[in-house]
Parts: sequence; structure tokens; C-alpha cells
Amino acid sequence: MDEFLQYSPEILLLLFLIITFLQSGLDKIFDWNGNLSWLRGHFENTPLKHMVSLLLGIIMITEMAAAILSSLGVVQLMLTGERIWAHYGAILCCVALLMLLFGQRMAKDYDGARTVAIYFIPAVFLVYLLQA
Repeated sequence: MDEFLQYSPEILLLLFLIITFLQSGLDKIFDWNGNLSWLRGHFENTPLKHMVSLLLGIIMITEMAAAILSSLGVVQLMLTGERIWAHYGAILCCVALLMLLFGQRMAKDYDGARTVAIYFIPAVFLVYLLQA
């Protein structure tokens, strides 16, 4: 319990990102065709239109890896107080969000880009907190 209290901001932010990326990654796995169909329409007028399935796979893998590393980070923080897996997870969350931001900007979905930016703020703050 002492570790949770000592690292509560980091753990709470990690849990936020785990929920975000685990749900998003699993949604892409279990509703691949629905996501692919929607994204093909979303990107039909962009240079990315012929790469949607590849990019969806890359994002899905990145989101799942970010959630897994962040989960390992919570466990590591709670058991040993070490931050390395949490730090890697937070950085990968930021990378995933930057990829999503790029896509939203390419599609000229400025409301979507704004939403991604909102998620980016706590993710970058977490990277800052986890720097040793």
C-alpha cells in the first residue's frame, strides 16, 4: 500500500492510459471489419487511402503494446518501485497518440485531433513524472 501512495499520480495516470489503449486495441481486434470500413471512408480523400488496413494494424499493435507495457509498469511500481516498464509504456502511449493525431490531421478531422490532444496532455505529463 505504501508504494501505491508513493506513486499514486503515476499509477492513476497509467491506469487511465491502460483503460484507454486496452479498450481501443481490443475494439480493433474484435471489430476489425467495422473499424476498417469506417476508416476507409474517413481517409478516402487523403494520401493514406491505400494504406488504411496496414496502418490500422500498426495502430492496433502499438495500442496493445502500450497497454501491456503500462500494465507491467503498474505491477513493477507496486512491487519494486522501479519505473522502467511504466516509462516505456508511457512513451509508447505518446507515440500511439501522435500517430492518431497525424491521421486525424490528414483526414482534416479537427475535432478528432482536438480529442487526441486532450489525451496527449496526461500522457506527456506521465512521461515527465517517470523520468529518473
